[in-house]
Amino acid sequence: MEADSTVDIESLMEDMDYIPGHFHLHLNLNCEPVGPVKLRLRDTYLKQESLRGELEAEVGYLQYAVRNLLGLLAFHLEHFDTAEEIFRSICKEDPGNLNAWANLGYVYDKLGRELDAGECVDKVAHLMGLDAGEPFQDEARLLAARCLVEQAYVHPYDVELANEEVLRDRLTAALTLYNRALDYGGQLIPIEEKRSWYFKMATIYIRLDDIVKTKVDSEYSRLSHYNKGLKLLKEALELEKTQQKALTWCYVGIMLERKEEFTTVPMSIHDCGYSATDPLSCYGTAINLASDDALTLNLLAKIFFLLGKHEMATGMCNMALNVLPDPELNWQAYCTRAKINMMLYVRDLEKVKLGQGEIPDRQKLTEARKDLDKVLTVRQCLRTHLEMAQVYYYMGVDALQESLLVDEGAVNSALVSLSHALQCELGDSLPDLHVLRGRCLQLKGEEQNAADCFKRAVELERPRSTDTTALRCLLQALLTLFMQGGPDPSLAITQLELWVQKAEDRYPEDIVKSVLRCLYRTRTAEVTELSRALIRTGRLDLVRRLLETVMPEQLVQKRPMARSFSFA
Repeated sequence: MEADSTVDIESLMEDMDYIPGHFHLHLNLNCEPVGPVKLRLRDTYLKQESLRGELEAEVGYLQYAVRNLLGLLAFHLEHFDTAEEIFRSICKEDPGNLNAWANLGYVYDKLGRELDAGECVDKVAHLMGLDAGEPFQDEARLLAARCLVEQAYVHPYDVELANEEVLRDRLTAALTLYNRALDYGGQLIPIEEKRSWYFKMATIYIRLDDIVKTKVDSEYSRLSHYNKGLKLLKEALELEKTQQKALTWCYVGIMLERKEEFTTVPMSIHDCGYSATDPLSCYGTAINLASDDALTLNLLAKIFFLLGKHEMATGMCNMALNVLPDPELNWQAYCTRAKINMMLYVRDLEKVKLGQGEIPDRQKLTEARKDLDKVLTVRQCLRTHLEMAQVYYYMGVDALQESLLVDEGAVNSALVSLSHALQCELGDSLPDLHVLRGRCLQLKGEEQNAADCFKRAVELERPRSTDTTALRCLLQALLTLFMQGGPDPSLAITQLELWVQKAEDRYPEDIVKSVLRCLYRTRTAEVTELSRALIRTGRLDLVRRLLETVMPEQLVQKRPMARSFSFA
């Protein structure tokens, strides 16, 4: 009987044009994690934290898209009570929200509350018009359109989107759902609501353009994305809300800046009447519209920051703080301004290392610390503690040689900030945190403690990661431990062999080779001494790996292999 029921449900779903709810969507979030479960939980938690800031910016029915997504994330974090509360509150405020009822039914089913789950299913069927046999009545079509838009909203926020092809697939799926929603709702969709959908679609086309323009022969394929995105922005400029109008003008400026990347000016620029429009005038219009609204100024600051326009981003933060200086109400501006100062300092530091610039201005670190201090008095969170630790770390090291300790008190303060970060939920799962902690401990001469932190960071890297920072720091620390000797240097050798082997299982082959090659070239004498010790004890595997990294490619290929390798 149960099998027959399952077949009936599946056949019913196949006949439906759309299925309410988020738990059936083709998302990484709804599938088993590729790597360790803890990494998936970390990514989901961080996504949840960043999304909470989006809720304040959304207006109208799109706020329910954010809240449904927050409920989905809470469910996958196994915060079932929170998920239930989120979905129930949406159902109360927006009784026609198909996704909320379907999602609530899924949660009840998970909790074994079959009667409550059944009531939710009945409610969904009623809202879809299935029980009345009129699935295409006006009200049902509008509810269906909003249902599809909320599902479209979810796709760009999926987890594990580091792969560009996967991200492109999610963005394309979102656009497909937005277009289906427009078809379903048609003239029934209120014009202001439709324009807000156009705005969301335009931002997706901009993201797709970012992906496509890095490909070979990209101009032809990106032209379609560009033209569609700009025309949608033109429509969105008719939005009545000042916030959305300001953001739309900002994105128009971005698109007009990009016209120089094409060999021929995209026709949409002429179609939309922007042939004589300067990008800076668009940015100016956006800023003027937002001049007395701290939230919109913060959103503009975030966009300019991501574009690398740091002076403009800082200006937005300063304007936002003039409007609303209270850190409890406007902590975002203080955080963004601190992040910009920190990034500019690190950028200048990297230039100095390459012999291309002047000594970085340490006043930027002081300003960043002041801003973060204000935030921490009213809002303790993982990201802020980690950013404060970074500021203190750079205050504690020499501006020209990062390995030189100049202020032990600052480094100790960095370690205190890191200890606070570790106490936050899932703080222990961030590789960057453990790398920074290891670097602080290295400065204090605690090489073994530092190595343990770097080991933890390596273990937390996603499988097939291309970020070499943790591995590079670990191998350098273990090499230092070997050179320091101690009662039993063979322990350091064993650790080196073990972690090189672990690295080959976790990272792509070329990444491990590049790290070993860098280790040899930057610390040749020490690697040579290590190789001698390995040869004396007959431990030749690591020696062979080191030699392969510095031998010419053709010689490596000609050398007969002692054993076969598989890099599937």
